[in-house]
Amino acid sequence: MALRNITLEGDSVLRKKCREVTEVTDRIRILIDDMVETMRNADGVGLAAPQVGVLRRVVVVETEELYEMVNPVITKMEGEQYFEEACLSVPGKAGRVRRPEKVTCECLDRYGNKQVYEVEGLTAVAFCHECDHLDGTLFIDKADGIRSTENDVYEEEE
Repeated sequence: MALRNITLEGDSVLRKKCREVTEVTDRIRILIDDMVETMRNADGVGLAAPQVGVLRRVVVVETEELYEMVNPVITKMEGEQYFEEACLSVPGKAGRVRRPEKVTCECLDRYGNKQVYEVEGLTAVAFCHECDHLDGTLFIDKADGIRSTENDVYEEEE
């Protein structure tokens, strides 16, 4: 496993749509392992492949447990929650985002086996946040307000 550099806001890779993984290979498993190590090292709860410069549909999320997802697709959303989010690719900012309370996500695991996860709360937020990355969307695109995490002041909405 290796730490990878986290791509920061302003890098065009974060705004591109990722390609599906056609086969879960050893290279994809190495990417997953590196992403988990990078996420943990940065004290994150999720990381998507474009955040480490790879335009593939791969996501890791770790809340109560570790989820390693290849080609994740959110197939069902229920309820609503208003959650303050931050992002490893957008350091120094946080914002309030409306997300579903519960989601169902279908994906492949690190071995290419189909998985279906039903999650809620923070885990649902993280799934949505990371899946957005795969389509070039950042939380700041959806936030009702953005604040600096250094001075706790919200920027005025335009």
